[in-house]
Amino acid sequence: MLKSTLYLIIPFLALNFFDTDQKIEWQVPTTHDFGSIKKDIPVEHIFTFKNISGTPLTVDNVRTSCGCTAPEWDETEVILPDSTGTVKLIFNARASGYFYKMAKVFFNGQKKGEKLYIEGDVIP
Repeated sequence: MLKSTLYLIIPFLALNFFDTDQKIEWQVPTTHDFGSIKKDIPVEHIFTFKNISGTPLTVDNVRTSCGCTAPEWDETEVILPDSTGTVKLIFNARASGYFYKMAKVFFNGQKKGEKLYIEGDVIP
């Protein structure tokens, strides 16, 4: 009895735990290397994505790994199927040295955030 119950529960949990229904396709690499940048001069990069689902999408939220990275996106924009949208990450270098920062982009209807990365070396 326990065995048959597990056979029913495990697939259900797996379907709900793993969000395999991909809704977007990044049009640019998800990691951007700024190279060497000057301290206290903000730099930015725009990440472009395409809606590959059959339904309209919105960017619900973008969470960054620290206060030195600020996201920008149009909160009211609806990205129709086969259309593109953007997320901008702005990095303000206040400390010298190498950096590697992450941001998670959350779309409506997706449980798991899409990860973006920026990196570089801050010189005085």
